[in-house]
Amino acid sequence: MGKIIIANKPKGKTSYQIIREFKKKLDTKKIGHAGTLDPFASGVLILLIGKATKKFSTFKPLIKPTY
Repeated sequence: MGKIIIANKPKGKTSYQIIREFKKKLDTKKIGHAGTLDPFASGVLILLIGKATKKFSTFKPLIKPTY
């Protein structure tokens, strides 16, 4: 079974740091994210866990960079 979690990424942390935190909390190895946020940016980070990692293509068209 897969899960999709919406995480709030604070400024000063990388997207990968957030993933590592969730890997520990959820005790899982298979986790990814839909889009990378700059370490100096805060915002929504979509985490895909387990079988949900195969759903990345569903989210990709929705990811729009803002400048």
